[in-house]
Amino acid sequence: MRSEDQVKCCSRCRETKPRAAFASNRAARDGLQAYCRECWSEYHQSRQLAKGKRVRPRVSAPEGHKYGRSCGEIKPHGDWHRNASASDGLSTRCRECRAAKGRAGHLKRHYGLTEAERDAMVDSQKGLCVICLKAPAIHVDHCHGTGRVRGVLCFNCNSAIGKLGDDPDAVRRAAAYLEGSPWKPTLVAPGVYRLPS
Repeated sequence: MRSEDQVKCCSRCRETKPRAAFASNRAARDGLQAYCRECWSEYHQSRQLAKGKRVRPRVSAPEGHKYGRSCGEIKPHGDWHRNASASDGLSTRCRECRAAKGRAGHLKRHYGLTEAERDAMVDSQKGLCVICLKAPAIHVDHCHGTGRVRGVLCFNCNSAIGKLGDDPDAVRRAAAYLEGSPWKPTLVAPGVYRLPS
């Protein structure tokens, strides 16, 4: 490839730049847009403003960094997930913002709660799990039958009632067992047991 084929002159700023500075355009003879990426961005923003549309301000970031629109911070590329379809190869949100959005979306989809509503529940419980009254309340507990949210528990208590099948009778038997009231099922027929009342 000749050296003059490796560069192109932008028809707006009149600067000669490497071909990588131009976006592709299959309709053009050389396969590239007439304006460089920077000029195209400025041109596009000015047209959107002229149409009365809201335009996000451009924030330049140093090499190897990207500006996060959600958090308003400039972070290194290592703080972003990869996205092959994006022009810069990075996700639109940093890892931290994606995680926060994911948590909020999970709460809304699975429990119908906003983060503010969940935080209000935790505050009403004084920040503690309502079962053990020791550990911080961090896991939303709900009835698997009706989907109704019951409260916010610690991990251990939430998993314990889940492993007991959300069955109040099983929880009562477990409590009786812990209190030293052993129960023994009575064999009524082969393979059939009756539980004490």
